[in-house]
Amino acid sequence: MNDHFSGGYLSGIILAMEKSDIGPRLIIICGLPGSGKTTLAKELERKLHAVRFSPDEWLDALSINIYDEEKRAKIEALQWKLGKELLSLGLAVIIEWGTWGRSERDMLRLRARALGAAVELYYLFVPKDVLFGRIQRRGTENPTIEQDAVSRWTKMFQAPTPEEMALFDKHLVEILSPVETDPPPKFNKS
Repeated sequence: MNDHFSGGYLSGIILAMEKSDIGPRLIIICGLPGSGKTTLAKELERKLHAVRFSPDEWLDALSINIYDEEKRAKIEALQWKLGKELLSLGLAVIIEWGTWGRSERDMLRLRARALGAAVELYYLFVPKDVLFGRIQRRGTENPTIEQDAVSRWTKMFQAPTPEEMALFDKHLVEILSPVETDPPPKFNKS
């Protein structure tokens, strides 16, 4: 079982409760597979003493296929339920779901704001050929992702517009180092 999910997850929440001094804050990491979401989310988790929710890690820890959309939806619903409770306690929460559609990002932003939380959006743009190369190098997907799947995803993905980005709070942490270099993703700031 994944260490982050088992013992490390609870200790991470306890650490966040002890060290968090930024108030309730939802951080949404937006991007396609291979864009660097997990790398960025882990860096923010460490710097902000936040609680990070990654459905891929939970699915893997439960030995569930990461492409099982029904189970993914249930895990994301559970993560959001826990996330709202943590926001209500004044903690920072990172959602690392990809959030491919504006309606999903709007729902998260509005519901977090209703709880009195600030809400940040990090959008990571990486060209599709670079995404495909990163996915192939990490080699964790089973079955293997084909290049035509990445092309389909880029067509389905609703990238945040400047108008949407303006609806979010400014980032507390400026990410100065690139997530990966080949080339680094473009960080669109709110």
